[in-house]
Amino acid sequence: MSEPDNYGPRKNLRPGEMGHLSDLKRGQKGVVVDFHNDNAALRRHLLDMGITKGVVIEVKKIAPLGDPVDVKLRGYELCIRRIDMRGIDIKVVE
Repeated sequence: MSEPDNYGPRKNLRPGEMGHLSDLKRGQKGVVVDFHNDNAALRRHLLDMGITKGVVIEVKKIAPLGDPVDVKLRGYELCIRRIDMRGIDIKVVE
């Protein structure tokens, strides 16, 4: 069973602050700074989907129970699990 904090933003991040992709609220954007995930297959999958350092990601929709989350990057949208988002470090942008 997942921890309760996996189902909603844990921090109230402001532009310029660092956090995890999972900390963003609907409508917020962040630039990918780094990955901290030991699962090589998952990391490769994220890279294949276009989630690379320097890309801007916007949180578009959050499922009613908080998981998965619909994000927009590089002109397209995709859904990603919140637990996978926790392994992506971002810097919040306006």
